[in-house]
Amino acid sequence: MCYNIRIMEINKDQLNIVDEADQVIGIASRKEIHQKGLLHREIHIIFYTPDGQLIFQHRAKDKDSYPDLLDVTVGGHVEIGSDYLATAIIEAKEETGVDILPEQLKALKRVRTNHYDDATGVTNNTIRQVYAYRYLGQLSDLVVEEGKALGFVAYPLSALTSFTNQEKSRFVPAIFSSLGQEILAAVEKEIKG
Repeated sequence: MCYNIRIMEINKDQLNIVDEADQVIGIASRKEIHQKGLLHREIHIIFYTPDGQLIFQHRAKDKDSYPDLLDVTVGGHVEIGSDYLATAIIEAKEETGVDILPEQLKALKRVRTNHYDDATGVTNNTIRQVYAYRYLGQLSDLVVEEGKALGFVAYPLSALTSFTNQEKSRFVPAIFSSLGQEILAAVEKEIKG
């Protein structure tokens, strides 16, 4: 019995390496994947409210990439043996306390990203499935994952286009990239129904 638990612990620290066609080609530790910039799978979920607010997670100060910055509501690695949708549901529960049904997630786009974090020297080279989720609760109802985040903040989607460079510097840079803007435009379509 202890042997099986040990195997699961080892696997939890490892991720699949994928090729450009999103086919598994190997396994490496999370640390090695980020140090070497190996291509792997991730998910993002953007929570939005009916009145057009986007909810951002404030990353913990000791995260290995983009510490102390605002990021999408939920993000996570697709673990070995899992897929994008299952990972999104699990990560949403872990990072916000919200139980999401598969049909409540709107798949917006699968994207190829490669970002280098100057502050930590980490490369996040991913194929990422991005989802939108219409959140009907209060910001205060979201449960912060201990040790992973500092909390949540909400901004009207319309305000993001008028942020100064100083305001933008509080966010993970990808949010204001051209791809990030394309994804936010897709969320805006969801908000408008």
